[in-house]
Amino acid sequence: MIAALRIATRKSALALWQAEHVAARLRTLAPGRAVELVPMTTEGDRNLGASLAASGGKGLFVKELELALLDGRADLAVHSMKDVPVELGPEFAIGAVLEREDARDAFLSVRHSDFAALPQGARVGSSSLRRQSQLLHRRPDLHIEALRGNVDTRLRKLEEGRYDAIVLAVAGLKRLGLGHKITAVLDPDLSLPAITQGVIGIECRAADAATRGLLAGLNHAPTWTCVLAERALSTGLSGSCNLPLAGHATVDGVMLSLKGRVASPDGRRLVEGAVQGSSSDAEALGLRLAQDLLAKGAGEVLRDVQKSV
Repeated sequence: MIAALRIATRKSALALWQAEHVAARLRTLAPGRAVELVPMTTEGDRNLGASLAASGGKGLFVKELELALLDGRADLAVHSMKDVPVELGPEFAIGAVLEREDARDAFLSVRHSDFAALPQGARVGSSSLRRQSQLLHRRPDLHIEALRGNVDTRLRKLEEGRYDAIVLAVAGLKRLGLGHKITAVLDPDLSLPAITQGVIGIECRAADAATRGLLAGLNHAPTWTCVLAERALSTGLSGSCNLPLAGHATVDGVMLSLKGRVASPDGRRLVEGAVQGSSSDAEALGLRLAQDLLAKGAGEVLRDVQKSV
């Protein structure tokens, strides 16, 4: 009898949706094979009162799922790829990424129709340094205030009037059936997405050839190419997911376009750039853009941020 595939996942509504989505895809790919979820509470979930940057970064959402892979409690783990550190341990591998959902940021407000309509000194909820730095670059009058918790908690705080607006990922809202809550979608020129935002990644043990072979059937090649380029950009700059780094790649035929942006938390300094080339050179393009941003002063901006968190 073939053993069941066990999927390690966080317990949040979005994480469970993503894990169930992967489970359904696997049941179609391998009919007759049982697929089970192994829900877990991670350190990132337990420390919702502290900022991610101060408490250790988004990797806190991944580490305990990886421990479950190592000790045999799970065969694979499902992540939002933007939470996955760019440097995986040699014992792990990303077996597949699913087709990317809308990568953009969503503007949500009860009283204001879009970002431009926010009044002077408006309170905007976000705990993302990336979002904070870009929004303040455009509107230094805004007050960006911490916003943690699951999606329902964040929406409730908005509806209670604690914020004039909040910013969340379009992908998460759509996956939870909450797309109707989006007041407006932010143009990437205003808020360039996070590295690999909107991508579901499936991690497994590097030595587990059978599982890797199965996952290969789920991998979406164009999304994988974008992931390679964006993670290479992050690697070339710092390798940290705690910093205000934005990057977004698109593939059109055999051509890949990649934009990158780094900004100071107060928004006063912003460095950006773009590259284009063959999609077969995705990682090289990501590293090239990183070098371009460093030449423009991105390194100094990132060092200042690291000192402050």
